[in-house]
Amino acid sequence: MLSYDVVEWGKPLEKMERETPKPTGTEVLVKVKYCGVCHSDAHIRDGYFDLGGGKRLPMSERGMGLPATLGHEPFGTVIAAGPDAENIPLGCDRLVYPWTGCGGCVRCREGLDNYCMAPRMIGIQRRGGYADHLIVPHPRYLIDASGIDPVWAATLSCSGLSTYSAVSKLSPIPRDEWIAAMGAGGLGLSAISVLRALGHERIVALDIDPVKLTEATKAGAASTLNGRDTDASSKLKEITGGALYGAVDFVGNADTAQLGLASLRKGGKLILVGLFGGEIPLSVGSTILRALTIQGSHLGSIAELKAVIALAREGKLRPIPVQTRPLSEVGRTLDELKTGAILGRVVAEI
Repeated sequence: MLSYDVVEWGKPLEKMERETPKPTGTEVLVKVKYCGVCHSDAHIRDGYFDLGGGKRLPMSERGMGLPATLGHEPFGTVIAAGPDAENIPLGCDRLVYPWTGCGGCVRCREGLDNYCMAPRMIGIQRRGGYADHLIVPHPRYLIDASGIDPVWAATLSCSGLSTYSAVSKLSPIPRDEWIAAMGAGGLGLSAISVLRALGHERIVALDIDPVKLTEATKAGAASTLNGRDTDASSKLKEITGGALYGAVDFVGNADTAQLGLASLRKGGKLILVGLFGGEIPLSVGSTILRALTIQGSHLGSIAELKAVIALAREGKLRPIPVQTRPLSEVGRTLDELKTGAILGRVVAEI
């Protein structure tokens, strides 16, 4: 099999060839057709996440060893299974839920693999989809996405799922109040689509790229704001009438988090999703007196991914801009994601 791997942290991916794995136990073998290329893989390739204040979380502490095959948005054809696997859709195309856990803890048994304390995620601790073949640990992680463009479907297991899970943490959303999407990249555009699919219209999108703000308007944002505008916080309050109920930060640096936090009305919620890095000062007294909620949102559950697929199949979820590139260009794509040069999403075609 062929793959593009991290051989040394912070260095370009290298083309690798190894024997195609054979599934054992409950494992399933998928011949990969498409794999979304996610911004977080640019950080993972570097070998760490920035925690702010000069602190880093090394990938080695997340259970990653080298060489590592990244890629956590795979879609492909089921071609083989281990002897203990049941109800196998052999020969069928399936979207892969990548956020797999240990399989035995309470969270995994509840279907909340993304909250497992000993995760074995595809594209992180397990080999991922920047390859022509992929081992999936159990058939329950194979999601039927028939009726949806498979190129777009490949992005739903991360950008679609992560935004749906984050937006759900704002529920119930008052119809007459505003939600801010901080960042209008692939995740931000997906969030606008999810909010519109759930019937919410008062959405303001923030970004520093005018092209992405134009795309956010096309996606359904009622208003946009350049985050580099002078006194952006006051302008955001003006747009929302001082009633910003929720902000979902898909960038995740100190500037965006502080802007979102400062703009919330009393009782508002800030949901942190992006992993750009940094830290913010937090006043305990102000947080209490303003009755604020600050919550992290990490990925999503199998049930939430199925809900996203249902919205897409029903035509309620509007596709974001997606372009395909050969798998051999995945390294260049990560470079462009790191600099913010990608509009929407890129999917590697294998």
